[in-house]
Amino acid sequence: MPHILTGKQFADKKLLDKIFAKAAELEKADGGKGMPKLLAGKIIATLFYEPSTRTRLSFESAALKLGGQIISIADAKTSSASKGESLLDAIKVISGYCDAIVLRHSENNSAEEAVKTSLVPVINAGDGFNQHPTQALLDLYTIQKELGKIDGLKIAFMSDFRYQRNIHSLVPMLSSFSNLKLYLVGPKALALPKEFKEQLKASGVEFEELDSVDSILGEVDVLYVTRVFKERFSDEAEYEKLKKSFFVGTNTVSRMKAQSIVLHVMPRVYEIDPAVDSDPRAAYFRQTKNGLYIRAALLLYALDL
Repeated sequence: MPHILTGKQFADKKLLDKIFAKAAELEKADGGKGMPKLLAGKIIATLFYEPSTRTRLSFESAALKLGGQIISIADAKTSSASKGESLLDAIKVISGYCDAIVLRHSENNSAEEAVKTSLVPVINAGDGFNQHPTQALLDLYTIQKELGKIDGLKIAFMSDFRYQRNIHSLVPMLSSFSNLKLYLVGPKALALPKEFKEQLKASGVEFEELDSVDSILGEVDVLYVTRVFKERFSDEAEYEKLKKSFFVGTNTVSRMKAQSIVLHVMPRVYEIDPAVDSDPRAAYFRQTKNGLYIRAALLLYALDL
């Protein structure tokens, strides 16, 4: 079955082009007569053991627009997990009720574990601080849609690289593109783990680690911002020290190129001043809308439709 588990699965330019083309086709249809009802008769289970707004609702909206139906766990407290049921048992049971499972869970590698007992395709909607491939795909789709290309771009990430699963999924996908220059901006305490740096080196992607974004603002094409992940810290004092590591205000954006964009995976907390929202370079709300179409395309991919 075509499970969607990690970014490595999409380190293929032809596959990315195929998914992006399908997303664009579905977006066009959504703006006209509506998406084709290719999921008619299908049931998608969205199992979210961690909180989610954009990921869960965009998957559910995509399924409904494609003619499918939804069964859902939106809070682990309302499921038998609160009684001690294991994830593998839950997946084995629920996969008998549906045609595909979209899973978010707090434990690393939980999606890959779920595959062991699932009777249907599993889509990883975020597993701990490990992977979030569908977010990475919609991020790349947004960059291509906004700037017309990905090859040759300069991308600055202001990110909690230690816990940012989107970045972990993006790293292998970026190897599909040529002449990229990445800037990894942030405190050393949140640095990208060594394994991902090694992946970038092995694929020939140039990158540089910086403490501040100021010196490169005038040359980057994409400024990709994330929050510091409070829920991943076991030491609250460490989080308090690092929580305001990133901030983008109108002064920041004014120093960027006219043809550049600011992305954020959302939700934002301290990282972007709402005053930036009116700048045409602020693409993060357009980015969230793109999630609907990428996830619609991925549902069809997982079900081989």
